[in-house]
Amino acid sequence: MLDHLAEICGARYARRGSVGDAVAATTPRWVVSPGSPGVVADVLRLCADRGLTLVPRGSGSKLDWGSTPPHVDILLDTVRLSGIWHHPPGSATVRVGAGTTLQAAQRAVGRTGWRLPFDPPSAAATVGGVVATAEAGPLSHRHGSPCRHLTGVDYVDAAGALVRAASSGGGPDQLPELLCGSQGALAVLVSATVRLQPAPADRRWVCRSVATPLEVHDLVEELTGTGLQPAAIELDLPASDASTGLVRAAGPGSTVRSGPAVRSGTLAVLFEGEPGPTGSRADRAAALLGGTATVTDRPPTWWQRYPFGPGDVAIRLAVPVAHLHAAIYALRDAVGAPVGVRGSAGTGLVHAVLPGATPPERIAGLLTTVRTVLLARGGTCQVLAAPAAVRRSVDIWGDVPDLPRLRQLKQAFDPHRRLAPGRLPGGL
Repeated sequence: MLDHLAEICGARYARRGSVGDAVAATTPRWVVSPGSPGVVADVLRLCADRGLTLVPRGSGSKLDWGSTPPHVDILLDTVRLSGIWHHPPGSATVRVGAGTTLQAAQRAVGRTGWRLPFDPPSAAATVGGVVATAEAGPLSHRHGSPCRHLTGVDYVDAAGALVRAASSGGGPDQLPELLCGSQGALAVLVSATVRLQPAPADRRWVCRSVATPLEVHDLVEELTGTGLQPAAIELDLPASDASTGLVRAAGPGSTVRSGPAVRSGTLAVLFEGEPGPTGSRADRAAALLGGTATVTDRPPTWWQRYPFGPGDVAIRLAVPVAHLHAAIYALRDAVGAPVGVRGSAGTGLVHAVLPGATPPERIAGLLTTVRTVLLARGGTCQVLAAPAAVRRSVDIWGDVPDLPRLRQLKQAFDPHRRLAPGRLPGGL
């Protein structure tokens, strides 16, 4: 098989897999790096002929997210599918190879005064990886998820056919939008055409210290009702008793509120645009937020960064903004100790971190508690990344309302379940 792969991709670009290539703790048998969409199609046709499973990889920054695949034959690295493939002078769209890092793409379009309107926290993320995971950053508050800015995709389907699909802006059933967030389990993305935005001439951050999730709720509610149109509203609440206003009692569930709390958390609000109006809006926001609010031309050090690292248990909370404070309190009360939380206070999508050594049964119990609280609030609680022992022992997804639709899509795109098997909810 290695000889077949070397013949297709070139001897330098086909090798045996190693532990360093593991997909959520599953090591692939072989790793290939195709140099063109046509070669990707050849690899997929080989998989179809031989009944082999395949997982695509960008930079690998999110390869440990989600479910563990039961088996991976081929890991397809998109590193050679990189570069700006089409950007006519003055055009507000650009076609980018899936293996292009977002940083490189931003630099390339930035030379002509444009930007891609998304900023995921994964520093090494590729354009294909951002699309495949629907990874959103601070700018999603104003501009929405990366999916909103796709105008087309080139992909290779499970049978090895190269397909170009355009979006007419007609909604979530458009092919580009269907592939967004699919984890590579429906098709292998080889390029994405993205709608660009003019790069802002000025950026200002308003930073204010905060003490509790409830205080954050009140400030965000006041800020969003002003018409100041912030580009992003981000929150950082460290895992510190001082930042939560909590006192731990004898055991889990017996945490009580205390006060007053020390203000060691931060609410940061980004404004973008022309220098004059942007500065004016930032000044007005600082006056509105009061307290310690200050205006700066640099983001806080934690901006556009996840609160977790390798080996941690990363938890994603997604809830309507009005209930975000309740979700954070529910998680902290379930843990029985302060928990670090960071993310978008303006969209209700935040991430929390627990030590990787937390026993799996403890994780399972707190997930059940938090999901019960969020059920009536239209929220979800998922384990984004965790040590293998935790992933094997807990339900990382929780309730997935659109699971029947995911089953239909998987059946339509990959009926033999060869692409990223088990990476989607429900073992799809």
